Amino acid sequence: MLTSYFWSGDAIRSRRVSDIVLSGTVDVPVPSARLLADWERETSSRLVLEPGDVEAMSLPRAQARWPDYKRCVQAMSDWMCSLGLPTVLAASDVALMACRGARYHHDGAQYGGAAFCNLFLSEDRGLDLHFPSTGHRIPLTRGTAVIFDTGQPHGVIPRRSHCFNVADFAPDRDDIQIFLTWELPIEDAEVKQALKVVFDNAPLASLQLEEEQVWSNGAPAAVCPESGRWYRVD
Repeated sequence: MLTSYFWSGDAIRSRRVSDIVLSGTVDVPVPSARLLADWERETSSRLVLEPGDVEAMSLPRAQARWPDYKRCVQAMSDWMCSLGLPTVLAASDVALMACRGARYHHDGAQYGGAAFCNLFLSEDRGLDLHFPSTGHRIPLTRGTAVIFDTGQPHGVIPRRSHCFNVADFAPDRDDIQIFLTWELPIEDAEVKQALKVVFDNAPLASLQLEEEQVWSNGAPAAVCPESGRWYRVD
């Protein structure tokens, strides 16, 4: 059992980490050659992504070269409406990200009060978004849409692999994925219902904590970046 301790206003609140992963495919236009070239320059010269890196890109810069940006957002909004989430996207913070695979990790120590909503924009590079604790494995293609709890361990690995290995990402291989990500407030009624989040499952422990974190089976824990397994920490 995973418990997320997160900031709710000026207090730490507890909740169970949802094992629900919502996914689908939406119709988004192919990015223009100009935009793809700009992304390639940014990822290769400014970010210099190493295997496993996940970094933020400049969304305002991209929007200036991206006439279909609003179509992408509308496609996500329509998909979320079909899931019973009609209003939350417009009120959520959005960022443009790039990854070259991703080591297994959770984001509950920084974003415990949110669920992530991702829209992948790159073509199929033979990579999957993998959730080792739940068994969900989602092929990443242009238009792949995913919503998941930030406390749930996840990584981006080759399709035929079962772990993260730097050697799988050869220097001459095009394996970078570009995606939009929204932070959906976990306490929003729509998000709570969609992910079936149970709040205040460990109220006494939450009173003793001063920072966001995720516990496994009642104790502080961390995620192995190669296997995605939880291990106890002191």
